[in-house]
Amino acid sequence: MIEADVLLGGQGLGTEEPIMAHPPETDSDITLREWLNETLQSNKGIKLDFKSLEAVNPSMVILEGMKASLKRPVWINADILPGPGGSPKAVDAECFLSTVVSTFPDATLSLGWTTGWHPQKNNDGYSWEMVQSMESICRALCQPVTFPVRAALVHQSWAQLLWLLQESDRYSLTVWTGKDDEYPTDDLLFIREKLNADRVYYDVLEPQTSEFKRIIGQGLASE
Repeated sequence: MIEADVLLGGQGLGTEEPIMAHPPETDSDITLREWLNETLQSNKGIKLDFKSLEAVNPSMVILEGMKASLKRPVWINADILPGPGGSPKAVDAECFLSTVVSTFPDATLSLGWTTGWHPQKNNDGYSWEMVQSMESICRALCQPVTFPVRAALVHQSWAQLLWLLQESDRYSLTVWTGKDDEYPTDDLLFIREKLNADRVYYDVLEPQTSEFKRIIGQGLASE
């Protein structure tokens, strides 16, 4: 997958258009349409990450117009609920979902929580209230839903996350990490051992990625 953040550029200038920019940056010389055309030259899936609602509807219109050319997985991501240590300013779930589902219903929904992580502190995991609130939002959906969960918070939240996955075979986890997060590679192996391959995806950084692949490769070679 290729992942990128989408913002609405040109606001107030009469030239509003979705652009590719990662906050705090708010400007870019690459539009979503240009980025998609370039990405279509690869064999990668597409993941679009939205931090606010403004860019969602125009982006879905562009995706719908290119639907015949996509022929690959398309994931639409937003943090729709506050999570452990995260900002309470999540993307409005009802508006986000109604826009995506009505305009580009073929997408996989990537629905997460705002989170934070602090070194040398006891970082709480995903609570029962958090996963139950998420499930109450997702149960009426028809699309596949993957839940982005922070690798450093997964092990202490395993009972809650496993319950969430068991509520529907449409659900999966996407395990991601912040660039300064600290967690053992064993946590990734723990998840892999507990779930079928089609229920978990990984979006992790070095050095854990290489170590994870090395250990998995050793295991496969010995089977």
